[in-house]
Amino acid sequence: MNGNRLHSIDVFRGLAILGMVLANYLAGVSWISPWFKHAKDAGFTIIDLVAPMFLFAIGLTYGRSFRQRLKRDGAGKTYQHFIIRFCAILGMGALFSAGEVLMAVDGQTINWGVLQAIGVAGLVTLCFIHTPTWVRFTAGSLILVGYQFMLNFFWLDTVLSNPHGGLLGAISWSAMLLLATVMADIFFNSTAGPRRLIGLSALLVIVALALTMWTPVSKNRVSMPYVVLALGLSGLIFSAINILTTAFHFHSHLLALWGKTPLLMYLLHMLLLGIVYLPDIPALYANAPVWLVLLEAGMLLGTLTWVAWWLDQKKIYFSV
Repeated sequence: MNGNRLHSIDVFRGLAILGMVLANYLAGVSWISPWFKHAKDAGFTIIDLVAPMFLFAIGLTYGRSFRQRLKRDGAGKTYQHFIIRFCAILGMGALFSAGEVLMAVDGQTINWGVLQAIGVAGLVTLCFIHTPTWVRFTAGSLILVGYQFMLNFFWLDTVLSNPHGGLLGAISWSAMLLLATVMADIFFNSTAGPRRLIGLSALLVIVALALTMWTPVSKNRVSMPYVVLALGLSGLIFSAINILTTAFHFHSHLLALWGKTPLLMYLLHMLLLGIVYLPDIPALYANAPVWLVLLEAGMLLGTLTWVAWWLDQKKIYFSV
């Protein structure tokens, strides 16, 4: 992985985290357009893409990170490292979700967050990460098709009753991560890889649109068209960033800072959001005027950027 490609991944990952932070903040502001919030069920907004972008970023580095650690530490320590990592992500998500339930956020009695989905997806992908590309492609495709079948005939009500599809929806998120590692292999394994990734990503977008004739695009359902569309768009966005960094020497150091400490940025922003959310004062958040929303968003992003900068100065990084 050369320096430019590594920088492009940091920038892409930083963009994904920035999108997730803004999405979570804007979700509670009543006057923000629905186009800048998650679709209620069937449908797709720009906000529905940010979590898949982050998962795609994990997929870009998962296989290479695993192989490097395997060569250095051996199988036992390598698997132990990744199991602990993704169990920790799952556990941190569970703690945040438990806090939301205890605080009766949105009147919830049960919650399943994006961190739990990532944790489960990471553990499932770990079972296949040391297999050839075609095995992961086959496994990811079969899991996705099987999930969609069960969703259509048995699981729909259960999946829709849980954020991010709940534990059942994590099956589809796992397929997404598996297929993202396949796309990473295509990107890295030859000099023609970047061009092939663009072609594959465009093809996935077309396939996703065709699949909507059978079943809708839906983040809440984590439906097959949603997964395929999100992978295709994520691949195209990453490819655009990679072209900017390699061909045009574009360097977004701000996004790269965020991309070096993505997990901490996400966890810290959840804590900071509580400052405006938990007092339950509509004028402070839900019904806040434009100037206050801009001020709060600026303070949120500014604080996170300062933390990312400070950590970078100290060479302290928290990757996923």
